[in-house]
Amino acid sequence: MNRLCSSSYGWRPAVRWKRRGGELAAIVLVPTTCTAQLTSDFYKQSCPQALQIIRSVVKRAINREARMGASLLRLHFHDCFVNGCDGSILLDDTDTSLLQLVTRLRFWEVLPIPMEYYWLLSSFQSHGLDLQDLILLSGGHTTGLARCTTFRARIYNDTNIDPEFAASLQKGCPANGGDNNTAPIDSTTTHFDTVYFKSLLQKKGLFHSDQELFKSDGSDSDTLVQHYANSPQDFKVDFGASMVKMGNIKPLTGSDGEIRLNCRKIN
Repeated sequence: MNRLCSSSYGWRPAVRWKRRGGELAAIVLVPTTCTAQLTSDFYKQSCPQALQIIRSVVKRAINREARMGASLLRLHFHDCFVNGCDGSILLDDTDTSLLQLVTRLRFWEVLPIPMEYYWLLSSFQSHGLDLQDLILLSGGHTTGLARCTTFRARIYNDTNIDPEFAASLQKGCPANGGDNNTAPIDSTTTHFDTVYFKSLLQKKGLFHSDQELFKSDGSDSDTLVQHYANSPQDFKVDFGASMVKMGNIKPLTGSDGEIRLNCRKIN
C-alpha cells in the first residue's frame, strides 16, 4: 500500500532476470535508500493492522467468489495503465460497491484484443515496464475466466494453436453469438500456479496476445516463458516484484495527490 510521505526506504525486487552473453542471468538486488515520496508503512501508527485487514477482506471476497481474485488483478492493471496508479478507476458518484465495479470492469478493455507482441511490449515499455514485467504480469492469467468475444478470433483463425484445444473451445464459443459465454484462461483457473506458462509451451494459450509470448523462435520471451513454466517459486516472487513495479506507475505525491476520505469521491 503506497501513500504520501516525505521519503522512503525501499526494497527492490529480490531477483530480476536479464539476458547477458546469450544466457539468462539472475541479478540479486538489495535494499536501497530511495528518494520517492512513497512508503509502504504510512498507516503504521494510525492503523497498524491496515494490511492485515485488507488481506482478510480480500480473502473473504475470494472465498465467496473465486473469480474475484482475477477481477481485482484486472482492476489494478486497468487503473495503472490509464492514468497511472492513482485509484481514479474507483471514482464514482453513485454508491457502486467494489463487487459491482469489478463486475463492470470485466467488460472493459484497455488493451485491444487481439494484440501483436511488439505492440504489446511497446505499450508496457511506455509505462516504464520491460519484457520480464510483460511476461510476469501476463502470468496473472493463471486465474480467471474470459468471454468468448475476447478469444473467438484466435480459436477460429490462428494457426499457432493446438487443433484439439481450439476444437474444444469452439463447442462453447460459436463463430456467431454467445459473446458472453466464458472459458477458463488455463486448466487450473482457481489456482495461482505456472500452468498458464506450460499451456503456452503446448500452443494452448487462450488469448492471441498470450500465445504471442511464446513462438518457439528462441527469443528472450520464449526463454522467460520456459523458465517460469518450470520455476513456480521464481514466478511467485518475481510476479510480486512486477506488481509492485506496476503499482508505482505515475504515482501522485506531495500536493499533487490526496488521501480520500471515501475512495469513490474526491475530498
